[in-house]
Amino acid sequence: MQIQDLEKIFQDKIDQEIKIEPKDWMPDAYRKTNVRQISQHAHSEVVGMLPEGNWISRAPSLKRKAILIAKVQDEGGHGLYLYSAAETLGTSREQMIDDLLSGKAKYSSIFNYPTLTWADMGAVGWLVDGAAILNQVMLCRTSYGPYARAMVRICKEESFHQRQGFEALLVLSKGTAEQKAMCQDAINRWWWPSLMMFGPKDSESTNSDQSMKWKIKRKTNDELRQNFVDMIAEQIKLLGMTLPDPDLKWNEQKQHYDFGEINWTEFWNVVKGNGPCNKQRLVARNKAHKENEWVREAAMAYAEKKAARTQAKVA
Repeated sequence: MQIQDLEKIFQDKIDQEIKIEPKDWMPDAYRKTNVRQISQHAHSEVVGMLPEGNWISRAPSLKRKAILIAKVQDEGGHGLYLYSAAETLGTSREQMIDDLLSGKAKYSSIFNYPTLTWADMGAVGWLVDGAAILNQVMLCRTSYGPYARAMVRICKEESFHQRQGFEALLVLSKGTAEQKAMCQDAINRWWWPSLMMFGPKDSESTNSDQSMKWKIKRKTNDELRQNFVDMIAEQIKLLGMTLPDPDLKWNEQKQHYDFGEINWTEFWNVVKGNGPCNKQRLVARNKAHKENEWVREAAMAYAEKKAARTQAKVA
């Protein structure tokens, strides 16, 4: 069968909403695009544990500490689901992690910003997880089966994370003048980086068109960003706070909110590794990887011993 015939069969399956599975034929570019996207997503979940883990020991109450511990554990689990999904495409987990630790692989630029106050935990939950959910709900219908199935559980947990973040800010918004100021400050600092999470403008996104054709993604960066602005502009009214954008206003004709221009210079600077915490995040991940090498070795030794016992019983 000619390559053109295989490509036509492949595209027909996608057009008919039939999931692509690991053993199915797929173009090399489709495989590479999914490996890049899924591994980047996995890296983001793992690195995203760091800014929140920073506040576990300083949470203001036992309740808040328990919630934050559970959330960080969820993020670690999400990383494992996603690494497993990426492995079905033929790339080893070791290779993906090596790429992260060396700085070769990318992760979401949002995690290169510092969490300066407790209110940041609420802002990260509400804004960062809120932005992630808009993208991830779409990924529950992505064309690659293992990725789509992993996203179902991840979305359920991320939805809870967003509600928890909003509730934390709601409490602060009804507190003392100092707590209200802390709440507003966190929103001010995380708003624009959250908008950057959706990636570059459609006109500058080199992968969007092909990813849309293959139904790896269902909406463009700008469409998702607009949906996010429309959602948050309404939700913030319940907090009695404001978004740091003087150009934000409802456009009756478009039936959407207009908003100001994103600082794309800052966006690309962070993507290129020059953000406030880029180097700090990689140092922390490398340190954790090295210090926990004995755990991986112990787990492998146990797995090998168990496999040997099973083999002995079969023999």
